Order: sequence, then C-alpha cells, then structure tokens
Amino acid sequence: MSIIEAIILAIVEGLTEFLPVSSTAHMIFISAISGNESDEFVKMFQVSIQFGAILAVVMLFWKKFFNFKSFDFYIKLGLAVIPALVLGKLFDDKIEAILEKPIPIAIVLIVGGVVLLFIDRIFLRTTLDTEEKITIRKAVTIGFWQCLAMMPGTSRAAASIIGGMQQGLTRKMAAEFSFFLAVPTMMAVTLYSVVLKDWNYQGEEQKGYEMILSSSNNMLIFALGNVIAFVVAALAIKMFIGLIQKYGFKIWGWYRIVVGIALLIYFTV
Repeated sequence: MSIIEAIILAIVEGLTEFLPVSSTAHMIFISAISGNESDEFVKMFQVSIQFGAILAVVMLFWKKFFNFKSFDFYIKLGLAVIPALVLGKLFDDKIEAILEKPIPIAIVLIVGGVVLLFIDRIFLRTTLDTEEKITIRKAVTIGFWQCLAMMPGTSRAAASIIGGMQQGLTRKMAAEFSFFLAVPTMMAVTLYSVVLKDWNYQGEEQKGYEMILSSSNNMLIFALGNVIAFVVAALAIKMFIGLIQKYGFKIWGWYRIVVGIALLIYFTV
C-alpha cells in the first residue's frame, strides 16, 4: 500500500466512521478499486486507523469522558458494549468472509438508506435529550442494536443511532451516545486486530503490531493514517451534529442509496 492510498483510506475513515453511511463499506470498495482488497496489511490498517477516530471523540467530549464523578456513564458504556464484543468474537470469521463480497454490501447500503429516509417519521416522540436520562436498560438495548452493524454496509453509527431513537433519544442525543459507545467498541476491535489477531502476511502468520513494525514504511503509514483519521473525524463529528439537527437523516439516506446503486453498477457491469 502506498502512502497516497493510506491517506485516502484515512480520510474516508475519518469522514464516514461516525456518519450513518458505513465506513467499512467505503474502505472495502476503495481497496477493491485500487486492487488491495486481499492484502492483509491493508485489512488491518482499515481497522487500526479507527484509533485516531476514537481519539477525536474523546477530545471533543473530554468533559464527559474524564468526569470521574459520574461512574454511571462508564457503567452504561461498559455494559452496552458487551453484546458487540461477544457476538463480534463469535462471528469474526463469517464477517470477514462477507467483507470479500461487495454486492451484498452494496445492497445493504441501499436498504439502510431507505430506512433512514423514514426514520424521522417513525420515531416522532423522542424526548430524552441528555445522557443522564438514559437508563442502563436503554443503553444495553442500544448496544444490541449496534450489533446489526456486524453486517458490513449497515453502519455502526446508523444502527446505534436508530436504536437510540427507538429508545426515545432525540436526534442529537442519539448521535452523541453513538459517539460515546463507539469509543469502547472500536477500541476493543482495534486492540484485537493489532495485538491479538493472527494475520497471514508475506507467507507467515503475524500479529498486527508485527506487520506495522516490519518496515519503516508500514510504521509511517500507520502513524500518518491515525493522525489524518483523527483530524478528519473531529471535523466530521461537528458537521454531522449540525446537519442532523437541521435536516434530519434524509440526506444520509439518499447518499447511501446513490452510492449503493453506483457500486452495484460498478461491480456488476
């Protein structure tokens, strides 16, 4: 993978990770178009640069994450992330097999887009506008909704935001709780990919960190990718909050539909 390709992937990760458009789908398609979809280092890189995006959330909401007087916040996130961790581990191999099939992912993008077109009409009575009003039961329920994102193309952000609104959260609060929940979820996935998972790299099994440390180019790509993902994600989060408060989710629904159709045409023609 070249530095230019790494920069493009990092920008896409930062832009799409916290939007309801599926960052995984976008990066898979970019890798497929560039011919790197089967490269194990590229697959690991796509996951590891989530670390930069995670830091963007922590920076923007630092008062919430470092408010050690409110242990309820940490308990809610800790319990809400358990469903994704358990099911993600159980279905890791099957999920990875799906990652190699672009057509189903494009279809899921379209279906999810249609859902977003009507989501504001479906959940009209959303009144919970602060994190303190979210009970542990509601947080865990949102955590189960997040598990829908195990199907690439669904979008972790979309699944958790829809789950939040189904539990009575306002648009803004559902989006913010989605950001909060992303931190432990993505941190766990990133650590697993970099530290624990075995990758078949250059003919032998290696951990993610071994691939990163195997060359100065890989180390540069890893560092640069996380920095770019951090900066772009911070900007995307601020933009997203403003847009959903003003326009709702229709704009993202139409975007998913258009991109999904375009990708279906690209991979079938």
